[in-house]
Amino acid sequence: MVTSPSETSSPLLGLSNSLAAAVENVGRATVAVNARRHTSSSGVHWRPGVIVTADHTLEREEGVTVTLPDGRTVPATVAGRDSGSDLAVLRVEGVDLPQVEIADGDALKVGHIVLAVARPGETGLHASMGAISAVGGAWRTWSGGQIDQLVRPDLTLYPGFSGGPLVDAQGRVAGINTSGLSRSMTLTIPASTVNRVVEQLLTKGRIARGYLGLGLQRVRVPDNLKTSLNLAGNDGLIVVSVETGGPGDKAGIMVGDILVSLSGKSVANTDDVQALLGPDQVGSAIDVQIIRGGALTEAQVTVGERPRRGE
Repeated sequence: MVTSPSETSSPLLGLSNSLAAAVENVGRATVAVNARRHTSSSGVHWRPGVIVTADHTLEREEGVTVTLPDGRTVPATVAGRDSGSDLAVLRVEGVDLPQVEIADGDALKVGHIVLAVARPGETGLHASMGAISAVGGAWRTWSGGQIDQLVRPDLTLYPGFSGGPLVDAQGRVAGINTSGLSRSMTLTIPASTVNRVVEQLLTKGRIARGYLGLGLQRVRVPDNLKTSLNLAGNDGLIVVSVETGGPGDKAGIMVGDILVSLSGKSVANTDDVQALLGPDQVGSAIDVQIIRGGALTEAQVTVGERPRRGE
């Protein structure tokens, strides 16, 4: 007679049951977000009446609905969205869903088992298992979003998984999974970033980010020019394009100019520029030091607000 192993005699069975329980628990707060033509994305009930999802999965802002774990579909309104962090916030009314338990981001280590939980459309709860492959410091997205921590899980995000939660082995949510911040890898927006962005989006509906309207490319300043101009280093950013009517154009900056400092701080790459163009800088005038025709000159640029996608 063959007997089934118990959790005490089979640690693997115990782990399997624990992971299944974690998926089921978080699944009670995981919904399908219907805002694009083909595949629904996933979303998480983050606060009472507030659903968080991935911004890149919202192809429309009107007629958005959310499919709940019990199969009901209810209308949702877009309260705010931010392409920089790839987060969007939806409001739903009269919905009684549990909230997720948030994990401590500092506790996440390389090698930890994690789960991507999703509810893509009407096909029920889905999950994908893997491990944390990389954890790092704060970083900026290509469109200027500030992400508090690099979290890269080694797992598969199937269609409809973006916007769903990353769940640790204890059933807590470590962040929101997305394929929209990198062309080559899955990334997780950590819970600390989600909390910060959600608060701002619920208050203002958007996150203002500064921009100069300049296309920039890193360039090395020759040693003789560095010496003659008394520059701190050899790195600068050459202007390769100027947006007509943009902040840089209005300040008289031209293609071929080399930016060497903003607000008195040296700039060696575009990350340095983005770091100086936070929300508090929008509308303010900053000093720009440039090399033009072998001479050092200065300009003053009024920082504009980066247009939203589609504007």
